[in-house]
Order: sequence, then structure tokens, then C-alpha cells
Amino acid sequence: MLTPRMTLARRVTAALDASPSRIPVLLGGCGSGRTTLLHQLRERIGRTSAQHVDVERTASTPERFLRAVTSVSPFPFTDPTSPSGPGATGARAAFDATLAFFGRARTSASEPATFLLDEFLELRTFESFPGLRRVQHDLIDGLAASGNHFVLTSRYVARALRLLRDRSARFEVIHMPPLTVEDALDILGPTGSPIAADRAGDADYLARAVQSLADGRPVYVRALADELAGMREHGARGGVGAAGVPGINDPVGALAALLAPQGRLARQCSFSYELRLHRARGYGALKAILEILAEDEGLTLTEISQRMQRTPGSTKDYLSWLEDVDLVTSRQKRYSFTDPLLRVWVRLYCRASAPTEDDLAREVHRYALPRLPQAADPPTKPHTEPAFAMAGGAASGIIEID
Repeated sequence: MLTPRMTLARRVTAALDASPSRIPVLLGGCGSGRTTLLHQLRERIGRTSAQHVDVERTASTPERFLRAVTSVSPFPFTDPTSPSGPGATGARAAFDATLAFFGRARTSASEPATFLLDEFLELRTFESFPGLRRVQHDLIDGLAASGNHFVLTSRYVARALRLLRDRSARFEVIHMPPLTVEDALDILGPTGSPIAADRAGDADYLARAVQSLADGRPVYVRALADELAGMREHGARGGVGAAGVPGINDPVGALAALLAPQGRLARQCSFSYELRLHRARGYGALKAILEILAEDEGLTLTEISQRMQRTPGSTKDYLSWLEDVDLVTSRQKRYSFTDPLLRVWVRLYCRASAPTEDDLAREVHRYALPRLPQAADPPTKPHTEPAFAMAGGAASGIIEID
């Protein structure tokens, strides 16, 4: 049976192989596996036929971006703007040369080139340069008109969907699926093996617990698996875990260790929190709203504005900026964190002093206990085929895979 991850890889490959080829746009939060999939695609297609471009790390100025892309490209490049070197005639000319390169590059066998553009929305950095106010729209239009192959990724779901609304039908939006219990069991490996002969379901229970505590997010599942492996290697015996298995297979204890100061997930959540806030407007007010939602989730606009002591109008703006970077989600006009584990981190670390061991234990158990599977719960079956939906309404022309 195909897992969602295997199905995803096949979907992307099928989109690239279609005639005419479609442009997959992989959307998912930090640590959802977008970059890993791009690297796998590059190896599968071949390094002489596909180029991975880390836009987030190279989008400084249009001139330097052009140089960064072309200097390591497997595809020949001749700069049409200057005989003396790339980007010598200004920001607009350098960006146009980049678009021309993306659109016309060919492999050594004169076949269409494949570009894997990681975090493509970061090109908005160029909007501060003259003549580049619509740089993202120019990029999308240029790629859609090209005969080459492209795969795009972004961690900003709301922004990407808004940009692609009503654009070319070549763009196929694919949401990164969460890991299944089977995926978690595979990642856990030997750590997931039953500890006691009389508890044949321990491995399955552990996988379900890890998948649930991690909210199916690959970066969290991997961290929990590594922490459990470390606990096993060092023979930790911290009492009995929530499932009745020895402490070396205690996922709640592992989560607490990862969220401790200097812990792996504490650093990961800090990165995600700061990165998204700095991409949004109203930094200070947004932090206040996140702290309010960390205390109580599912609040309405009116309830948040009252706790903020701000008008509903200004609070609505703040909330829309948080939604724009996927920090909060609105369901039935009630707001909550998009990433539930990030909420735990805010409760622990957005305070005057570092959390104590008691604080850490309290918050982790408060988060974990409602999520731990019951021993009798059947394992979750993976979906073998993702459902199709249209992004941006029926007239948008974007295929969206959920």
C-alpha cells in the first residue's frame, strides 16, 4: 500500500512528466519535508538535468542572486545584459536575465531544464529595488510561459495561495501531508520494538503516541525518535512511561527533554516563532496576541480585542497578519495556533524567566495527556490517494492536492 509520502513523490513526478508539464507548488510549515523532497527529486532526475536553488539563502540583490544561480548551474549561461559579467546593468536587468535563464536554459542534451526553487516567495526581497514592485507576479508569469520544468516550495501557505489565485492552470498546489503512524513506526526503527514479551502492542502504541504528540510533523517526529533512541542507548530508566513501558520508551519524557532550555524542539520552535513574526507586520502586538492564545485558544475577535485593550478593527488587522504567515488559524471565527507544539513553547518561554523543571513537566503533560492514544485504539490507516480540490474558487485554475 502506498503511504502518503510515496504518493506525494509520485504526484510530483507525474506533474513534471505531463504534457504540457505542470508546476507543483509544495506548501507546508517548517520541518514538513519540502526541502528533503526537493533533494530526492534532484537525485532522481539527475544533477545534470535538475538544479536546486535555495532562494531564501541567495535572494539578497537581483544581481547577486543571478550570479549565485548561474555560477553553480549545470546549465550553460550567457548573460545578455553585459559582456563583462552578470547583472552589471542594474536590478531590473539582472532579474530579467534570471527569468530568461529559468525560462530558456537547456541541458547538455538540449532537453528542458528542471529548476527546484526552494522558498520561492523569498524573492519578494527584491521589491525594494526600482522597477521590481511586482517581482513575484513577474516570476509566476515567466515560469508559466516557459517550456522548462519547475517545482516550487514555500512555508507560507496563505501567501502562496493568494499569489497563485487566478493564475495559470499549470500550477498544481500540493499540501505536504502529515506523517502517518506507519511513517512514525518506520522512523522509530529499533526504538519502536516491543520492550516486554507480554506487550506485543508496545511498538504500535509508541508510534501512535509519537505521531500524535508531534502532530504528524516530520521535524518533530524525527526529534522524538532521536531522543528515544538516545534514551535507549544510554539505558535511561526514568520510571514507567504513559503506556506502562519502561522509561526508555516514554514519549512524554522525551518531549519534555526536547522542550527543555537548549533542547532540540525548544530551538526549533524558537526559530519558527521568530522567523514568521519577522516576516509579518506589527511585531510587538502580534507577540501579545500569541501570548493571549497560548493562555486560551478558540477565542473570538471580540474576546481577543478586549484582552488586548485594542479596538476590534486594529485587532482584526493584527490577526490577519498572523494568518498571513500561518501562525494562527481561524475556524468558525475562533482563533488558535496552527502548530499546537508552538503554543506549548510560547507558554513555556514567552515569559520573564526560563521555565523550571516543574513548569516544563506541567506544560508537557497538559499538552500530551489528551493526545496520547488509548491502548485499545486501532492504528490509523493512511490515505492512499490525496483528495483533489480547487484553490481560490472554481475560477482559479489551480489544482490543489490536500
